[in-house]
Amino acid sequence: MPKDGDDKENAHERERLLSSYGVLPSEADHALLLRMIEDYLNEGLVTKVAPFPETDRQFSAILDELRELDPDDLRAKLVISGWLLRPHGPDEMRCQECMYYLVHRRWCDLPELSLPAEPEWWCRLWRI
Repeated sequence: MPKDGDDKENAHERERLLSSYGVLPSEADHALLLRMIEDYLNEGLVTKVAPFPETDRQFSAILDELRELDPDDLRAKLVISGWLLRPHGPDEMRCQECMYYLVHRRWCDLPELSLPAEPEWWCRLWRI
């Protein structure tokens, strides 16, 4: 359940998005969503790249957390999913090899994310 501080923070973030982009993430097209994601991460947004979910239970827990978010809370979605604008780990994992990535659409088809993504990006929900 959101706290009053969370509600104020969410309202402030919605206003910032509307002021900067003219729309909320739920109304943005593919190109604008890409720009929003890049802007957040290039501005220094720190995301949760660890722990990487090693079991189905851990993976499901992250999905549960994402399902609770407001559809326009792009910032929290990126933080929780551990989104990065570069490959990650010793194996240089990236969206392009993830089972949820639609190459021709440049899109993450995991329903809890459902966001545009570049092939070289990564998140901790990465699966093969």
